[in-house]
Amino acid sequence: MPLQISKSKAFIAPLAALALGLAACGQQTTTTPGTGTSPAAEQGPSANISGAGASFPAPLYQRWFTEYNRNVNPGVQVSYQSVGSGAGLEQYINGTVDFGASDAPIQGDRLEAFRQKYNAEPIQVPTVAGAVVLAYNLPEIEGQELRLSREAYCGIVTGQVTQWNDPLIAQANPNINLPDRAITFARRADGSGTTFIFTNHIDTACPGWEAGVGTSVDWPTGVGAQGNEGVAAQIQQNEGTIGYIEYAYSKLNNIPAAALENASGEYVAPTPESAGAIFEGAEIPEDFALLVPDPKNPEAFPIAGLTWVLVYPTYDDPEKWKALQNVLEWSLTEGRPIAEELGYVPLPESVVERVQQVLAERVKAG
Repeated sequence: MPLQISKSKAFIAPLAALALGLAACGQQTTTTPGTGTSPAAEQGPSANISGAGASFPAPLYQRWFTEYNRNVNPGVQVSYQSVGSGAGLEQYINGTVDFGASDAPIQGDRLEAFRQKYNAEPIQVPTVAGAVVLAYNLPEIEGQELRLSREAYCGIVTGQVTQWNDPLIAQANPNINLPDRAITFARRADGSGTTFIFTNHIDTACPGWEAGVGTSVDWPTGVGAQGNEGVAAQIQQNEGTIGYIEYAYSKLNNIPAAALENASGEYVAPTPESAGAIFEGAEIPEDFALLVPDPKNPEAFPIAGLTWVLVYPTYDDPEKWKALQNVLEWSLTEGRPIAEELGYVPLPESVVERVQQVLAERVKAG
């Protein structure tokens, strides 16, 4: 069930401001302006750190960890496996990694399993926000903006809209000559936080949706692929395909993404600014598990969410924990320009301060 969100204007202004002035980029690993050495991290310990989970933030995490190793502390190596949120949460619960990563907050059976094993509460902290877009491969309309009404994209994901020239799509695109081509819907085959964000919205916005919300659901239609990487490849390699991926994968791979009709009836293109606007009026709860399945802000892209890193309440090796803490704090502060560059939405400073306080006070080592 989506969380009830209390109303506050504290979240959106910093997000929108931070999202301005993005530069186009590839996944180069040269030094990024603004990623200078953090004094705390520069003097920090060496460690080999392992993490696994969400593919949603994987391009960002790979850049963050590479830049940190090259420019801040060469003694810290962070290995991150983009295996999907479901697998990442399982590895975190099983204690086979130093941190987990997920686009879905830990809850339900997984939360209980963690509590029973560790006799403690898990610690999840957000790192960035981002949009989940409907990207497509339709060469007949290359260079033109595709708009999808709620009825249209709900129909695609439920299997009721099967042709690109369906009247529900054509109605919102009067100036586009849509082809008489079959639609293939690409979706995740693995346990996925991106799926959680996507189905959280679809469950709210689409009256005919019966598959529920989760990191895995019983899809009524579509072709499955592993990870955001796999779905992006499925779209790129197969004309007529549309599927949901995190915005950075659309941006980095030059895959067009549709403007979607939001709850206010506005057609909004996916951008970091419109993704950040989803949080207007939202106050992040104490456990940071913020969900906004269908934002009312007319400027908001309708599908976006936070992604979290999960750390343990206790680490046996204080040097490893200190190294991981330094990496996370550097990423959230000095690493902000990298997040902007890749199309993610950095956290506002007030939330970063809360994250730093939680990491400093709740995690014990040694």
